[in-house]
Amino acid sequence: MTGMSAPEYHFVTRWNVVGTVHEVADVLADTVELPRWWPAVYLSAEQLEAGDERGIGRRIRLRTKGFLPYTLGWELRLVESRHPYGFTSEARGDLIGRGVWTLEQAGARTLVTFDWRVRAQKPLLKRLSPVFRPLLSANHRWAMARGEESLVLEVARRRAATPAERSRIPAPPPPVRTTPLLVLGAGAALGLAAFGVVRLLSPRRRRR
Repeated sequence: MTGMSAPEYHFVTRWNVVGTVHEVADVLADTVELPRWWPAVYLSAEQLEAGDERGIGRRIRLRTKGFLPYTLGWELRLVESRHPYGFTSEARGDLIGRGVWTLEQAGARTLVTFDWRVRAQKPLLKRLSPVFRPLLSANHRWAMARGEESLVLEVARRRAATPAERSRIPAPPPPVRTTPLLVLGAGAALGLAAFGVVRLLSPRRRRR
């Protein structure tokens, strides 16, 4: 499997959030704060470069996870800003790809679309991707669902007029704890996936 290229994933996610495009854009653009308001997925975020006055060129080092028991280390770089109507970022590291966020005002709500084309470069995921794709896709959908929940809460938190009102807003969903049962289940899935890869790549026996 040396030199095996990672297959591309293409995800389109749509959110519906109470708030203005400016409110939503301000939350999404503050990437260093991702671990605070979207902690289910973003475990840490460190700014490496600030970028220009619009943030173009900003680089953030991230550590992320979903419901599966592995973490990803990667960098996100802002390459285009259409503030407050969206922005485009590029990823490199365990994930390589390009994400386009688009925001549209619809009455009292903001419609958010995230178009994400990405390759999983982490060696384990890269090798198992041919048969592990459905589980990796489910992991992404889970992560984005937690993102919508967390964004709704963060906009409401920033809108709160008083500390008392802010204290009544629930905390965002936390990261999934890695339990022995989860590790065993994921291990079984990985084992089946690895077996499938071996079967796919092994030469077929000739019939006698």
